[in-house]
Amino acid sequence: MATDSHGSDHSAGDDGRQHVFDDPKNVKRLMRTFYAICIGVFALDLVNLVQGWMGAHELRHAERTWEGLPGFYAFYGFVGCVFLVLVAKVMRTFLMRDEDYYDR
Repeated sequence: MATDSHGSDHSAGDDGRQHVFDDPKNVKRLMRTFYAICIGVFALDLVNLVQGWMGAHELRHAERTWEGLPGFYAFYGFVGCVFLVLVAKVMRTFLMRDEDYYDR
């Protein structure tokens, strides 16, 4: 393993080259960008809410009242992902095979 000037270990690929996400600075930069995009999308959702209060045409056409709540789709997506992870953990108990399953 290679170490940088700060003494932290960086794992290299099979060909010995260091990849983009081996550097923690790049990972931190990517996460900050992701968070900024999430905040921006939520801010646009709040703009839609303010437009509705002002009587302007809303950007979304919600069929249910709770769909018009700010951040509803972000919350709905998060709950959906958590649900999928929990279902996968339960399914793992009866779908999991031994490590040497195919070698027998």
